[in-house]
Amino acid sequence: MWIQVENVMNKRDKAWIKLMGLGHWLGCHQMESRSFSLWGYQFPLCARCTGVLIGEILGIIMIILGIHLEWSLIIAFILVMGADWFVQYIELVMSNNVRRLITGTMCGIGVTYVYFYVIRNIVKLFMLKF
Repeated sequence: MWIQVENVMNKRDKAWIKLMGLGHWLGCHQMESRSFSLWGYQFPLCARCTGVLIGEILGIIMIILGIHLEWSLIIAFILVMGADWFVQYIELVMSNNVRRLITGTMCGIGVTYVYFYVIRNIVKLFMLKF
């Protein structure tokens, strides 16, 4: 007699499977070696994507608090993650999950500010026309 897998899984397992599906849908590669784990469950996003998500949330909070960043710092934040990815890609230096998390967070902050400044300027242009 076969036992159906769905009946064996607990609520935590089912939630984890749904979160992993969401992470995949968001475009994360979800490599186990490049992901954190908690209580035996792999995060639904790799360390870098987790950092980007954290950075985006922090960026929104910073914008709400009225913290403004200069374009040079925003670009630097984005380039740091790109540089970390590139040196790993060409196998010059192997990155680790903590570095991926930190550089991803920096990039997430930078990208959020790019979105904010671009959208703000589009709104300003639109308001000038009317």
